[in-house]
Amino acid sequence: MALLFIGIDPNTGDHESPTVWVDQEKHELVFQGWKAGPELEAEAAAFEVPGHAVGIPDHEAVVRIPACMVQMIREACDAVEAAARVH
Repeated sequence: MALLFIGIDPNTGDHESPTVWVDQEKHELVFQGWKAGPELEAEAAAFEVPGHAVGIPDHEAVVRIPACMVQMIREACDAVEAAARVH
């Protein structure tokens, strides 16, 4: 895996670190964030999207990313799109 580090939440301390990367081989965004609490997870799990089962599959997770990281996410989107164009 070839992770490209984009950024980390500058407002977190030593024990919290929401982070954004780009997987340059799989052309995917990778996020590390805070685990959703039970209420948020239940709300997300109950959300209905046409053509999809309700719930969160065991191999997926709901994470929270702070708003101050939006610019990093935009940068990651640009990087992953550029990597995908090369392939």
